[in-house]
Amino acid sequence: MEQSVVSIDVVTLRCWAADSGVLIGIAPREFEPFTGELALPGVLLGRGERLVDAARRAVRTKLGVPTEAIGAVGQLVTFDEPHRDPRGPTLAIAMWAVVAQHEGPADWVGFDEVPPLAFDHNRIVDTSRALLAGLLWKDATLTRALAGTEFPATRAVDLSTSLHGARPDPANLNRTLAAIPGLCRTGERRRVKATGRPAVVWAFDVDED
Repeated sequence: MEQSVVSIDVVTLRCWAADSGVLIGIAPREFEPFTGELALPGVLLGRGERLVDAARRAVRTKLGVPTEAIGAVGQLVTFDEPHRDPRGPTLAIAMWAVVAQHEGPADWVGFDEVPPLAFDHNRIVDTSRALLAGLLWKDATLTRALAGTEFPATRAVDLSTSLHGARPDPANLNRTLAAIPGLCRTGERRRVKATGRPAVVWAFDVDED
């Protein structure tokens, strides 16, 4: 029986100040198969290499993200369809990574604007989106990486809308935020739009760092 190799495919996330929601990074492939087609950043797992290290290597080498801009990284799900890669059996482990603002050549698109991608990467994106939506506001590492140490309520709305695909109910979202350990509603309000009321600001306790 032909032995499978392991690929690490990364759903790379950003939600910078100027972004209206979560975007994911894609880039054209340099090598066969699917040369020139858009894909998630991915690499084959090296012998003795940790998953997180391989994910960071993929984001750095395939999206051009500087090492210092690559923040939190986590594992999502494994895809074991034996014919997903024309080169032979490949076990794919999907990871997530959040990157800070930087200059780079990658294309960034919203979950609802993802074009056709190489391999089974569209399936990876769709599956990962649902998993990420379940982790948001529950997984402290992912939540703080995307939202930041402090954030206006509008950012929470943008994050939830991007991952769930629908705008959250404000009352339900407020209850969700209020139940997060270490997260507090501050007395500050921040203007994020030219019109409308300034947004409530939420902040994580410093002791939670």
